[in-house]
Amino acid sequence: MPLESIALSFVPQLGVRGAAYLVDCFGSARAVYRASKEELVERCELREDVARAITLKKGFAEADREIAYCKAHGIEAVGCDQEHYPRLLREIEDFPTAIYVRGDVGALSRRTVAFVGTRKVSSYGQRMCDRLVQELHELLPDVVIVSGLAYGIDIASHKAALEHGLPTIGIVAHGLDRIYPHVHRQYASQMIQSGGAIVTEYLSKTTPDPQNFVQRNRIVAGLSDVVVVVESAIKGGSLITANIANDYNRDVMAFPGRVGDKTSEGCNKLIRQHKAEIITSAEDLINLMGWTAPEKN
Repeated sequence: MPLESIALSFVPQLGVRGAAYLVDCFGSARAVYRASKEELVERCELREDVARAITLKKGFAEADREIAYCKAHGIEAVGCDQEHYPRLLREIEDFPTAIYVRGDVGALSRRTVAFVGTRKVSSYGQRMCDRLVQELHELLPDVVIVSGLAYGIDIASHKAALEHGLPTIGIVAHGLDRIYPHVHRQYASQMIQSGGAIVTEYLSKTTPDPQNFVQRNRIVAGLSDVVVVVESAIKGGSLITANIANDYNRDVMAFPGRVGDKTSEGCNKLIRQHKAEIITSAEDLINLMGWTAPEKN
């Protein structure tokens, strides 16, 4: 069980980056808790009060309760020490030490394409989502679609994946005791039943507070081989995700839009600044990634 991986999230004043840094320093969450206070302070320059909390096994009781909750509600807790923790996510410097999954954990380790964009999707954006997903299904039937289960491009890409028979993963900004927005619950259920998953780094009972969504965006970027910006205004969460993906050395692509269209200004800016490659079809994406279709039995 990922006891130590979950426990780190309860250590006061440590934070996501601090927990990830400690795991990288010692090689595993379990090794962090085996370290002495002196090792934590000298080797990782940790504050003495934080190091003391770790040596006193701070977080173990809370982690036990979280694990019990997950078992009772069909949620799989996956720690960063475990073999089935997603490889791509483990590569980023601020990886979550534990994630929580409803659905197929294996889908998180397949070839993944993230769709991001405006919540005020146009008919053009809807068409691009549907067409790209359909083409990906035809050319790469093993690919997984990733997005954030929000309004607009997110839910358009999830629905397109469901319609065309591709697994799809929703990364949410709250605990798995709820689905936000509530109107997307039916799609979340379909995603789980169709070989996809709903994923979060947040503990149960965590509410979808505004600051969680920016934090969530790094999971979308970190979990994906390539991020596709379908439609975006000049500012917004999708551009944040694209910039995070660039920082993680992930590939970013953007659909070009008509000059003057507000929902295309962000995409055109990314392309103009060489932060995203132009995409017009699934072939563009496949060529950029150097992917080949799986062999048929």
